[in-house]
Amino acid sequence: MEFINTKNAPAAIGPYSQAVKVNNMLFVSGQIPINPQTGELVLTNIEDETKLVLNNLKNIIEHAGFSLNEVAKVTVFIKDMNNFAKINAIYEEFFGSHKPARAVVEVARLPKDVDIEVEAVCVKD
Repeated sequence: MEFINTKNAPAAIGPYSQAVKVNNMLFVSGQIPINPQTGELVLTNIEDETKLVLNNLKNIIEHAGFSLNEVAKVTVFIKDMNNFAKINAIYEEFFGSHKPARAVVEVARLPKDVDIEVEAVCVKD
């Protein structure tokens, strides 16, 4: 088991790692819209927040030696299902033709009261 940490994504805000690599699998912790360079929350609009979250996720995945094409499962937590279409449009741009399994769940509250959090599982063949 290898614990993954990169400066190109926000530092963990609790007792956990950005990701854990186990053999050919990578489990990426939930990412929220934090600028990795400043450590500040970015709460502008759901589109910008989604882009930042997905870029943070990508940076962790790539730092661990995986690629977006190896993402097998994504879980998206959102505070307002009315933002689903906007989030989905950014998500589709981000993943392109790669279509990992996914769940989108509306929740009452997320860390630091953000509007979106995304986690992923990657698998190398």
